[in-house]
Order: sequence, then structure tokens, then C-alpha cells
Amino acid sequence: MAEDKRGVAPEPEDVLRCAEMFAALGAAARLRVLLLLLAAHPAGMVVGDIQAKLDIPGSTLSHHLERLRQEALVAVTRQGTYLRYAANTETLRDLLGFLYAECCTLDRAVEPQEVMWVGRQFRNERR
Repeated sequence: MAEDKRGVAPEPEDVLRCAEMFAALGAAARLRVLLLLLAAHPAGMVVGDIQAKLDIPGSTLSHHLERLRQEALVAVTRQGTYLRYAANTETLRDLLGFLYAECCTLDRAVEPQEVMWVGRQFRNERR
């Protein structure tokens, strides 16, 4: 990876770590799970409620939750016989901070004020 204008390139292990997190988010079902858990932040949700809301079969949901947990994108706690999942906002903050630093602060490939979600922007661009 080329060095930026200040002579500081991201550490290779940081690049690898972020790539693994982005890969985990590359499945639409996992992204839907994470978005749902962000909407339920900070309480999170038990697995049965996630399954009911997203209509994902239990074994498939279990696989997706485990992948998100492996990348520390979600945290899990046991409550009796239930597993409660919550979005790990610290990890998400680090991931977004990495991307923001690389695209918006060094060479301003994207202007900081443009980093804002405007609903349905992706759908409109793909048509």
C-alpha cells in the first residue's frame, strides 16, 4: 500500500483486520443482522427475536451470528437459556475510523461533509 502524503501508511495487520471485518459484512444477511442490532442498541436482541424479525432459518442465522462474533462486530451474552446479541459499537467505530482516515482526512478523496447516509442513495445509483 502506498504511503500517504504525511508518510504514514496503515499497518499491514490493521489493513488485514479491516478486510476481514468488511468480508464478514459482505453477506447481505449478516449486514441485515448488524443493522437490526444497531437499531436495538444498546440492549441488543435474543436470537429468537432476530430470527423472527429477519425470517432467517435458525441454523443459517447461527452461522451468520458466529461469523460476526468472530470479527468482534457483535457481542454475545447468555441470559439463562437465551443468547443475547448486541452490536459492538467500539469495533464499528474503529472500522469506520480506519476507512474515514484513509479516504477523508489524508488526501480528501471524499470530502468529510459528504460522509453521510442519505436514504436510498445506493438503489438510485444502480439503476
